[in-house]
Amino acid sequence: MKLLVSSILVLILIGATFATPLTNVDSDHLSPEVLAGLASARKATARFHRVEQAEAEGYINLNFCEEAEGCHWLNPSLLDGEFDPTRPEILLYLRDGDGWRLVGVEYVVPLSLSPGVAPEGFPGNSDTWREDSEGVGLWELTAWIWLQNPNGMFEQHNPRAE
Repeated sequence: MKLLVSSILVLILIGATFATPLTNVDSDHLSPEVLAGLASARKATARFHRVEQAEAEGYINLNFCEEAEGCHWLNPSLLDGEFDPTRPEILLYLRDGDGWRLVGVEYVVPLSLSPGVAPEGFPGNSDTWREDSEGVGLWELTAWIWLQNPNGMFEQHNPRAE
């Protein structure tokens, strides 16, 4: 009986996750194409709300946590120089009690695979890639798809990620 109740609660939480609208202070200014890309990123990463699932699929805890950004889990097999909204190279988590809460994603491309030119990301110019901002030789793009960022969807730092 306890297992049945737990299973039902998990299904309710998953349903609530998919039902949660993609909101942000700048969402009114994002094109329908960008919003569709962000929605596909949410759908693809919803299974990673449990960090154990992310680790089972190849994401590794980098033991790198940054204030207003969270802790980073990287999937090295995705470092291919290609941008795919449904396959973020990095998942961002915040401590949540005894576990972790997924709050955002980062897309990264090694500088050597895109020298001098920011990679193509979401359509238009609403996303802003950062060149080597953390000193590890990467183009980086953060998307706060699971935690609203009052500074904007693609801003690196989120004051709510503390």
